[in-house]
Amino acid sequence: MDKIIDIRGLDLVMLFGPADSHLRMIEDIFEVKTFIRNDIINISGDKSKIALVNEIIHEMKQTLGRKGSLNLKDVKHLIEIISVDNGQNNQLPKEVIHYGSKGAIVARSEGQHTYIDIVNSNDIVLCIGPAGTGKTYIAVAFAIAALENSEVDRIVLCRPAVEAGESLGFLPGDLKEKVDPYLTPLYDALGDIMPKQKLKKVLSDGTIEIIPLAYMRGRTLNNAFMILDEAQNATPMQMKMFLTRLGVNSKAIITGDITQIDLPMKMDSGLIQVVKILKGIDGIGFVKLTESDVVRHKLVKDIILAYDKSIMAKSKN
Repeated sequence: MDKIIDIRGLDLVMLFGPADSHLRMIEDIFEVKTFIRNDIINISGDKSKIALVNEIIHEMKQTLGRKGSLNLKDVKHLIEIISVDNGQNNQLPKEVIHYGSKGAIVARSEGQHTYIDIVNSNDIVLCIGPAGTGKTYIAVAFAIAALENSEVDRIVLCRPAVEAGESLGFLPGDLKEKVDPYLTPLYDALGDIMPKQKLKKVLSDGTIEIIPLAYMRGRTLNNAFMILDEAQNATPMQMKMFLTRLGVNSKAIITGDITQIDLPMKMDSGLIQVVKILKGIDGIGFVKLTESDVVRHKLVKDIILAYDKSIMAKSKN
């Protein structure tokens, strides 16, 4: 069955969300297909589910007109209310972190399921694991979801600018050009989740900041989502500095791989130290991902295992 709904005179970006994220969520939950053309939206699927979707979109239009805005949290709430009123139990699966430009971002391994549960239950989360386990990507998805649901006002992502075999002083360009290569993975994760135009805007107006860890000194961040990536390369003092930036109504995720420490030999990793110091504090969660959680190319898992075996063999000799 098909249903046509008139959407004339509405701000479709506000109504359907960035990259149509509101529609993507509705499609997934109700197993319908939607097609927008000019001033109409065509919905196809099961008759009873189309009726629910029709009612939800009607309420979305009403909410947008009344509030002047509509976010993913509003749409989730409408889905739950209308589903219950109609004797249904259609809710957003808890493992969905965010509906981005490429669809739903969900856990793809048992370790990632645990990671998501711990982030949902704590204000500070430390996630340790090898390359390719989705540590950074999931953290960024949580941050964007919190921003678009108006749970925070800003996102601050940072990394230590540690010299991994190359000296910053010998790299060409000004300070920004020297530091930006260290921050590229954060730009990549954002670009994969947010529409290009929106990302450009929030970066230019400071809603999202991507900075070296040293730039966090002296700040207190209220209503913010903070991410420290590659935290194994933060010193103990830098780690303490980052954690004490946390302000009112803020959350933080710290990610790192303790097998890839680029600090000078005599310097301790703040990530290894902080796990011991903060263990047992209520509101702080810890996640350990392994090679079984690798979601990159299938060879990445084999590469990690091969290196681990080599290190173990050397330690025995």
